[in-house]
Amino acid sequence: MDPSSLELLAPAKDLACGLAAINHGADAVYIGGPLFGARAAAGNSLADIERLAAYAHRFHARVYVALNTLLEDREFDQAVALCHRLHALGADGLIIQDVGLLEADLPPIPLHASTQMNNRTVEKVRFLEQAGFAQVVLARELSLARIREIRAATTVPLEFFVHGALCVCYSGQCYFSEIVAGRSANRGQCAQFCRHRFDLFDREGRVVAANSYVLSLQDLDLSAHLAALSDAGIRSFKIEGRLKDANYVKNVTAAYRLALDALLHARPDLARSSSGQCAFAFVPDPERSFHRGATDYFLTRTRNRVANLRTPKSTGKRMGRVLALDAASFTVSGKEAVHNDDGLCFFDPQGVLVGIKVNRAEGNVVFPRDGIGRLRLSVGTEIYRNRDSEFDKALARSTLCRTIAVRMRVEETIEGLALTLVDEDGIVSSAALAMPKQQARAAGAIEAVARRQLSKSGETLFSVIEVAVELRPDLFVPAASFNELRRQGFAAHLRARLQAYTPPVRHLLPNEVFWPTAEVDYRDNITNRHAAAFYRRHGVRQVEHQTLRAADAPDCALMTTKYCLRFQLGICPRSGGQEEAAAEPLILADKTGRYTVTFDCAACEMIVRRQTGRQ
Repeated sequence: MDPSSLELLAPAKDLACGLAAINHGADAVYIGGPLFGARAAAGNSLADIERLAAYAHRFHARVYVALNTLLEDREFDQAVALCHRLHALGADGLIIQDVGLLEADLPPIPLHASTQMNNRTVEKVRFLEQAGFAQVVLARELSLARIREIRAATTVPLEFFVHGALCVCYSGQCYFSEIVAGRSANRGQCAQFCRHRFDLFDREGRVVAANSYVLSLQDLDLSAHLAALSDAGIRSFKIEGRLKDANYVKNVTAAYRLALDALLHARPDLARSSSGQCAFAFVPDPERSFHRGATDYFLTRTRNRVANLRTPKSTGKRMGRVLALDAASFTVSGKEAVHNDDGLCFFDPQGVLVGIKVNRAEGNVVFPRDGIGRLRLSVGTEIYRNRDSEFDKALARSTLCRTIAVRMRVEETIEGLALTLVDEDGIVSSAALAMPKQQARAAGAIEAVARRQLSKSGETLFSVIEVAVELRPDLFVPAASFNELRRQGFAAHLRARLQAYTPPVRHLLPNEVFWPTAEVDYRDNITNRHAAAFYRRHGVRQVEHQTLRAADAPDCALMTTKYCLRFQLGICPRSGGQEEAAAEPLILADKTGRYTVTFDCAACEMIVRRQTGRQ
């Protein structure tokens, strides 16, 4: 990637989502392959990935395939073969977690270090660059100051999540699902224990929080910090959402496309990393898609209250409060009208999220489908909208919002007409149309006809911004001939753009640069002999990967997080909380068991472990 270019990287659950991302302004898309992706429920066929790559390359956008799970020895050869196949089909990069792949004979395709590799220190990122990675996805927990430190010490392109769901644990370091449910998050099978409802006790058994989603975080929203992130060294701005639908992808990608375009307009030293300009028939608003509330996480603050304790579900956009009630309807404050078939929600007196299906709406007067009787509404209750039916319809209608600007020149040849196209990237193509010459009844009309017919771009990805006409004034050309010439011209130019696209190439050059630490343990996620060989090659001598499983490690941390329950609940002794109420260990309990919670205040981290004895 050009050091001055910015990349908007959007998620794709499937081909439809990938096409939507490209059409709504993504410079790159990341998508799961048929196997070995960290979202096991979002796998895709090789044929669909090939189609997506071919489409993205029209805009000189890129497709990265997520192969970011840990591999078993029995799977390794299959994973390597898949890497070769994806390269042959046009993938532009592979996002990986398992370093064992660097011991294999891979094709010359760039490797991106997944955030699952726990990339949060200068030493780690410097090592990954030296080991051969072409891009590094940084940990979400990093501050601007830490990002600047990493940038100052490295040159590898840095990628950072700017929007979407947050894992409460450092990515790649969560073993909760693996140990408690037998479903490894590092193998794409996370059971999402962090979205459970827990009771929290102190060491004396007193209730600190009851029946609360104490590990469930709000969603990330760094849209207000894009300039600061760019200045800190981020070049790829990543949207989370490989399990989200196409409407989510369209809306959020469009929102960040507009924000990044505004930044690029203000900063001539920066450039976009793909082609085309977007114009949207809707006003992007991420709060109208899946939304748990927004947080900037730890980007600007060392400690922050980032959880949504009331629900792990989408509440959507706040509408206002209940102003009035009667037997059949209620009235909501606020400027936004409610629509028929909307989904509304509110928290009842017990703190439970209750959904409302709108049967009919008259402005802000709402008639629920199931009546008022069962709803425990009162004047003053806050109302949210988690499904905006009219907005969803607008998103569903939104297709190709992105076009590439072209200039045309039409001229006469001996055989007929020739059309030359030059696009915004300077790519040139031509097309010719053989036709008999005819004399016009009245000279001078041909220029207007040529401009009118050649300027039509229809459903193509081109936008004609200029037509130069170099034809005799007394020449007659039927409108249908100009239309055919235009169609041939667009087809030829599309072929020219694909031929001009240069896929990124990265040859791995094995080296023996030292791993940042002398030892490894279960947190290094070594699950095959090739990964063990990688660490040995990089200076670690004691690597017995059979004993490095989290389940076999005594006192294994199920989660290590920067999120702090004591700070979230206002009982942090460093922030004026009560020392007694915050005394370790705290105990988390849900239907799956009891878990101890301790705090490393020097590192500003919280650790969750399985309770092994009486505390």
